[in-house]
Amino acid sequence: MGFFEALGREYKYLSAVLRMLKATKHITAESNDLICDHIEGWVDKYGSNIAFIENDRKFTFDDVETYANRVAGWAIEEGYKPGETVAIFVQNRLEYVALWYGFTKAGVIPALINYQLLGPALAHCVNISDARHLIMDSELVENWESAKSHITGDIEVLSAYGDVSGFGSFDLAISKITPNRPPRDIREGIKAGDQCMKMYTSGTTGMPKAAKVTHVRAQNYMTAFGVGAKVNASDRMMMVLPMYHATGGLCGVGAAISNGAAVIVKRKFSASKFWDDACEHEATLFMYVGELCRFLLSTPPHEKERSHKIRWIMGNGLRPEVWPSFVSRFNIPHVLEFYGATEGNASLINIDGPIGAVGRIPNYLKFKFNLDIVRYDVETNSNVRGSDGFCLRADDLEPGELIGEIRQDDARFRFDGYEGKEATQKKILRDVFKKGDAWFRTGDLMKRDALGYYYFVDRVGDTFRWKAENVATGEVAAVLGLFEGITQANVYGVQVPGYDGRAGMAALVSENLPDLKKLKEHVDNSLPHYARPVFLRLSNESETTSTFKFKKTNLVKAGFDPENIDEPLYYANAETGAYELLDKNIFEAIKNAAKRL
Repeated sequence: MGFFEALGREYKYLSAVLRMLKATKHITAESNDLICDHIEGWVDKYGSNIAFIENDRKFTFDDVETYANRVAGWAIEEGYKPGETVAIFVQNRLEYVALWYGFTKAGVIPALINYQLLGPALAHCVNISDARHLIMDSELVENWESAKSHITGDIEVLSAYGDVSGFGSFDLAISKITPNRPPRDIREGIKAGDQCMKMYTSGTTGMPKAAKVTHVRAQNYMTAFGVGAKVNASDRMMMVLPMYHATGGLCGVGAAISNGAAVIVKRKFSASKFWDDACEHEATLFMYVGELCRFLLSTPPHEKERSHKIRWIMGNGLRPEVWPSFVSRFNIPHVLEFYGATEGNASLINIDGPIGAVGRIPNYLKFKFNLDIVRYDVETNSNVRGSDGFCLRADDLEPGELIGEIRQDDARFRFDGYEGKEATQKKILRDVFKKGDAWFRTGDLMKRDALGYYYFVDRVGDTFRWKAENVATGEVAAVLGLFEGITQANVYGVQVPGYDGRAGMAALVSENLPDLKKLKEHVDNSLPHYARPVFLRLSNESETTSTFKFKKTNLVKAGFDPENIDEPLYYANAETGAYELLDKNIFEAIKNAAKRL
């Protein structure tokens, strides 16, 4: 690279960084300005602009404010005090953001629950939310019924967006509220560094955990990305991601509404309808996760796939093997790839860099950031330490675990953790480079090149990603263990050609051959779609360590190839919905993309 080319690269990078820093410099933990104050400012500035679109329905910024004020008024009338929690179990809807925004106006903390959950996992999220009301989407009543028997606390459930027999009506309750903006002193004493919502994440093991999201974190998420993509009030953001996640619900939504732009709300992603929807609603922005881009790339040519108006896509997980083909085929001018975790203090953004990079920190700016990469032993799932007991930094281009130094005096680098203390401590790596320091463990393998660009390599530990969601092996194993006759369930992820992440596979030890039809019904009724095992391996026994922990290395290496395994294999046939025998022919069909999962 020549001198002038390098100079141009640094100018482009620094200009973008300075724009983002300028846009967020007023966001501090000590401020009295909360996320709801920011949104109120956007409402006052863009009142008549369209904020949300769902099919043929539209919400202006003024409509958002009216709805949110009714929600806030209801919470106040119900006697809610600042710091108390309301659980929200609602699909992507026109009103979704206005709903949680309204609660924050009253100082109430909304717990945003994954609407794909059911059974014990859903009940667990409700139980740890510490909420006394749950606002339930009327279309999710069956999910709620599957979890009801596992609820341990006393919680009142109100049906929203439609009446359901046996439940009180949230719609009716808020319709009686005069939509006046609550006075700011209702939130007196709350600082931007305090918690504003709970977002659930699978973390690295076990059931979902409630991550604490502060006002500062929400403000940064909702403000920064629109600046990076130069969003203006005429833009429209295509939102097919679930808005209970930070990527869609804060980063994507915020990029639009912080600049007076609109969000096109879709209930779910449809590859076959995507370009029709994008053109119909004149989308100019798209919030993605990598798997969605792969899905679109695998579809047959569509007559509108290049005639849309999308100029920026932003998100995470766009793999190097997909990126160039995607932007070329679909005529996408700009990509803003980023990396981060809802609860973490480690974040990166690729605003200028090469294909596949998730962000950049040049050497001359490393002191401004809190990130480092340390060596990681995948075989033992542990951080490598030297003879002095401290961790070892990874060399350039050497995969290692990305970690973020915890600095509680800096709102950007705090780690507020989860509602449970034990779960929080598991994510902290101590005595890393010096005695007494503490770093957030991302659980992700990264590598960094000489110019400071970071590249995602893989997940570590007992969690894998499938269908753009984290899957905790312990949760899946627990469900499988409840099935009659199964004595051991060792769950892990395996790579499948043509798919991002890893597909779930379970090595089962059973007293007898399990009834696969009933087992599939049990799995479907107990786990969200992305957590259901795609492959089964029926084993005589499970290999364990001396402390009875399952060994997974050999299982992962064998994958789902019948040539490597002398035990019965089955796969979830997407066409029949059943677990069926996996032989060499089926394996080759999956490997060559002739059979989809």
